[in-house]
Amino acid sequence: MSKIYFVGVDVGSGSVRAALVDELGHTSIRNLQTWKPKPDFFEQSSNNVWDCCVHVIKTVVQNVDSANVKGIGFDATCSLVALDKNGNPKAVSDSKNNEQNIIMWMDHRAQAEADLINKTEHEILKYVGGKVSLEMEMPKLLWLKKNLPNDWTDYGYFFDLPDFLTWKATGSMSRSLCSLVCKWNYEYSSDGRKGWNITFLEQIGLEDLSNEDFKKIGKKVLMPGDYCGGLTNDVAKALNLLPGTPVATSIIDAHAGGLGMIGARDLGQGIDNAMSSRLGLICGTSTCHMAVNEKPIIVKGVWGPYFSAMVPNMWLNEAGQSASGMLLDYIIASHPAGVKLLQNSTTGDVRNHLRGLLTKMANSQGLEHVSLLTKDLHVWPDFHGNRSPLADPTMKGMIIGLTIDISEENLAVLYLATIQALSYGTRHIIDELVQAGYTPFKSLPICGGITKDPLFVQTQADSVGLPILKPHEKESVLVGAAVLGACASSFFNNVEAAVQSMGGLADVVMPNPAIKSYHDKKYLVFLKMFHDQKEYRSIMNN
Repeated sequence: MSKIYFVGVDVGSGSVRAALVDELGHTSIRNLQTWKPKPDFFEQSSNNVWDCCVHVIKTVVQNVDSANVKGIGFDATCSLVALDKNGNPKAVSDSKNNEQNIIMWMDHRAQAEADLINKTEHEILKYVGGKVSLEMEMPKLLWLKKNLPNDWTDYGYFFDLPDFLTWKATGSMSRSLCSLVCKWNYEYSSDGRKGWNITFLEQIGLEDLSNEDFKKIGKKVLMPGDYCGGLTNDVAKALNLLPGTPVATSIIDAHAGGLGMIGARDLGQGIDNAMSSRLGLICGTSTCHMAVNEKPIIVKGVWGPYFSAMVPNMWLNEAGQSASGMLLDYIIASHPAGVKLLQNSTTGDVRNHLRGLLTKMANSQGLEHVSLLTKDLHVWPDFHGNRSPLADPTMKGMIIGLTIDISEENLAVLYLATIQALSYGTRHIIDELVQAGYTPFKSLPICGGITKDPLFVQTQADSVGLPILKPHEKESVLVGAAVLGACASSFFNNVEAAVQSMGGLADVVMPNPAIKSYHDKKYLVFLKMFHDQKEYRSIMNN
C-alpha cells in the first residue's frame, strides 16, 4: 500500500518551512527578507513569502509521488497583507515600495490607533482581554487610513498572512475563523452572535470596510481545517503536485503549534490527557500561551475567549510574551562578552557555553542548583512591552543587580536571570487564568526554538511547579499545519481525531521541589518590579 503524505507549511517571522508528516526529518527552510524603515516598523513582502512557500513545498515533495500527497495545511504569523484592487502588493508605508506590503505582527507603529480603539470601550473588546493590542489588525488598518489617506481607497484587499497563503494556493477569498476572531475583532460571542460588528467599525472610523459586503476583509469564514479549495492549475504545476490537491483553511502559527502538541501523550507517567488541563507554550521569537476550555472564560489582559480558534467547539484564551527568544538573543548580543563569543560561534553554541559556565560556577560556589546563582540579580523581561497579563505595550525591561563586570560569567548569570524572568511571566499568566476561572493546570506542553535549551525547559518546570511535556516530534508547528491538511482531505473525520492520532509521544520534565521556595521568593520580587515601574512612571508624569 502506498504511503499517504500531508504537507505542513509554517511561515514564521524569519523563515518559511515545510515538511511531510510521514517523514518530518525531511524539512525545507527558506529565510525571509524583513525591512525596518523606521523604529518599531517591521515590514515584509508577500511576493517573497509566497516564493519561499513554493520553494520549500517543491523541495519536500520532490521524491514523492504527487498522487500520494493528499492535503496541504498552512500556518503563518498574524501579519497584515495589503493588496491593490487587482490583487497585487501595495506598500504599507510612505516608502512607496510595493514589495513592502506586509505589516508584521511585531510592528508597533499603531500605538495611537490602538489607544483610540480602546477608548471606545466597545463591548466586543471583552473578547480581547478588555483592549486591543497594537499587534492586532484593526489598529494597523486605522494607521493606514490615517497616515496614507491618498492610498487608502486604492487598497483592494487585506488578508491576515495565513489567509493570504490559502488565497494564493486556491484562489479562494475565504478567511479563517482563527485569524478573524483572534486578530480582527470578528465577533463570535458566547451567545451565538457572529459576523463583522458594524457599530464597532463605525466607532473606530473603519465603517468603509463594510462596503461591497466586506469585500476587502472577507465575508466567507471557515473553521481551521475545513476544505477551502484545491490547488489551482498554475500553483500545482509550480509545486509539482496535482491540480485540486485539497488545501485546508489556515491557522495562526502559534495556534498550529498548540494544535500539533496538545494531544501529545506522556510515556506512562499518568499526566492528564484532557486538553483543558494543559497550557500550551509555543516559544519562538515571542512566546504564546494557549489554553482551551469548554466554556468561555474572560480573563483581563488575556486575548479571548475565541470560539473554535484552535480546537473546534472549544474556547481559546491566548496569552503571551512579545519577546522571548528575541530577548535572549538580545541579552547575549548586547553584552561585551556576548559580542566576543558571537564573533566565532553561533547563538546556539554560545548558549551551550553559558550553560557549562553556570554549572562550573554553581559547583565552585558549593550551590546545589544553578538557579541559586541569581539571588541578587533580577530581570523584568518586557523589553518589547507586555502582551499578557498586563496588556501594556509601553512597559519596559528592568535589570536589578548590575555590577561593573564584563566577563563571560557575568553574562551567564544574566542569561539565567532572563530565562527565569520569562518563566515567572508564564507563572503570572497562569495565576490570572486560574483566578478568572480556569481549573488549575496539570501540565505544560512546550515547543519552539528556545526549547532546544534544556535549561530553559527545566526552569519553566521549576518556576511554575508543573511538569513539562516535551513532544518527541520537534516540529509541532509543522505537525499542526499538517493536521489541517489531513482534515481537509477527509482522511480524519474531525480535527480532534487528527490531533489525537498525529500528536505523538512526549517526554516529561518534572519540576524540582527542592528549589520551589527559592523561585517563590524570586517571583515575589518579579511582581514587585512591575509595580515599582508603574510607580516610577507615575512620579515622572506628575
